[in-house]
Amino acid sequence: MSQRSAGPEILRLIELMSRLPGFGPRSARRAALFLLKRSDTLLLPLAEAMSDAGRRIEKCEICGNYDTLQPCAVCQSGGRDEGLICVVEDVPDLWALERGGSYRGRYHVLGGVMSAVDGITPDDLNIPSLISRIDAGGVREVILALNATFEGQNTAHYVAEQLAGKGVQITYLAHGVPVGGELDHLDDGTLAAALRARRTSE
Repeated sequence: MSQRSAGPEILRLIELMSRLPGFGPRSARRAALFLLKRSDTLLLPLAEAMSDAGRRIEKCEICGNYDTLQPCAVCQSGGRDEGLICVVEDVPDLWALERGGSYRGRYHVLGGVMSAVDGITPDDLNIPSLISRIDAGGVREVILALNATFEGQNTAHYVAEQLAGKGVQITYLAHGVPVGGELDHLDDGTLAAALRARRTSE
């Protein structure tokens, strides 16, 4: 789309939308036009919701979840097993496990996985705060519930090495999680089965 066919506001909208996952220039143009045609019912409410989210939502200082509360509602909720921490790659994985309803421990979000291609190293991940939580005491088991990809499993192995000698049991998700699978794409029953059948490190 040339500058002569659209104003700067539309071009900026398209450019920003093209940065979203799954969007390219063409799909961003289609989505922008869709929003513009529904300005009152979709575009303006969406802009207001995004502005509100940007002002009020922040990362939980304990687990890394997103919420308007600090700590987040999950960390504040009672009746959870304080001795159990489930380590996940990112927030959608935490949400996926919460949807299943079978896990009642605590969480820790790494904020990604190690990736040489993307230049993500252990220093870019939320690992030091996990170690601090373990060192504070009271944790007996850490579930490494990372995606069954090469990067996910490589990161899980690294985290397990960092927790070695800390006096906690390290377990991994098992049955039902296919190689290459991502937690957020699995159904609730599969996630529940994987949690029940978690295994220790070999």
